[in-house]
Amino acid sequence: MGLNKKTVRDIELKGKRVVMRVDFNVPVKEGKIKDDTRIQAALPTIKYVLDKGASLVLLSHLGRPDGEVKPEFSLKPTADALAKLLGKEVKFAPDCIGENIVAMAKALKPGEIMVCENTRFHKEEDMKAKTDEDKKKMQGFAAELAKLGDVFVNDAFGTAHRAHGSTALICKFIPISVAGFLMEKEIQYLGQTVENPKRPFIAIIGGAKISGKLEVLTSLISKCDAILIGGGMAYTFLKAQGHNIGKSLCEDELVDTAKQILAEAKSKNVTFLLPTDNLAADKFDNAAQIQTVGNDIPDGWMALDVGPKTVAAYTAEILKAKTIVWNGPMGCFEMPNFAKATMAICKAVADASDKGAISVIGGGDSVSAVNQSGLAGKMSHISTGGGASLEFLEGKKLPGVFALNDL
Repeated sequence: MGLNKKTVRDIELKGKRVVMRVDFNVPVKEGKIKDDTRIQAALPTIKYVLDKGASLVLLSHLGRPDGEVKPEFSLKPTADALAKLLGKEVKFAPDCIGENIVAMAKALKPGEIMVCENTRFHKEEDMKAKTDEDKKKMQGFAAELAKLGDVFVNDAFGTAHRAHGSTALICKFIPISVAGFLMEKEIQYLGQTVENPKRPFIAIIGGAKISGKLEVLTSLISKCDAILIGGGMAYTFLKAQGHNIGKSLCEDELVDTAKQILAEAKSKNVTFLLPTDNLAADKFDNAAQIQTVGNDIPDGWMALDVGPKTVAAYTAEILKAKTIVWNGPMGCFEMPNFAKATMAICKAVADASDKGAISVIGGGDSVSAVNQSGLAGKMSHISTGGGASLEFLEGKKLPGVFALNDL
């Protein structure tokens, strides 16, 4: 899997110019940052590089500007936020390539730092390379980015599953390419979890759809002792078992796939738990009428959360576990009336972690749920990458990790 990667600790930084890929893809509204978690997460590596006497150039994307310069996706607000957090000046470059930007990078003194404008203002950063011509353009863009430094550090796990100019291709043009501390922690936790888990090893998989989680489900069946299913995807499985699911979310085209997954789990002797009771609502609304029903949802009603019996069964399973991977909520937790199961699972995972289990929360909605529960501090590791953590758990090679120097 290529997990033994060099980190910033393994190289000489004094007097070097470091170009570092960070994940500053933060929510910005009217030029104000709504949540600076991702900027805070990059601080340990940023401070380490500067303290070791290097100058530092930061690259990131923000949103999906689709290769066009769009002011609302400018990284300038993140540079200002970083300056406040560091308590020092952070320069801002109006682009990420070009002679004048390279000149600005070269003018940086040891201990100085500069944020470059959004890499995705250039379509070559993340285009789908369908032809050799496209590939050449992407390589050319990566080669331009490489002129900004003589050492490359990747600390952006959230984009590590993309073979983009600033995440993977740049490594071809900078011989010294290493992981930052955030990347190292992700590789360590997710890698260790998959490669060598303490048992019992369980996965809690929720969220709306099976389609986005097919590969990870198939991969985990051959690794886990138990899989606990929640969220909208549960109802495709229940339909596959012949239950009536009313107006609940269902991917009809995947009912046969769901049957195969259930058969596969049975043949591998994996405990595969589905909800046994559900909170059904007469409409998709927090103010809806609610009834607790079994595995058959009445016609005209939709299940928006799993019920108390399911929570009790899942909690018992979680408390036995030594390794827990969680990706996806149990219900529509954004609405308070349908958040109970997800919050109860947060508590169960926190309690298991207190008893010594390793808990890895994999990106996206599960992270929001854990933050909402106030129990984030109890989890062993909260992944910064949604898609990246899923692909890592599937056992795929992530281009942004794979391209870094081996130990």
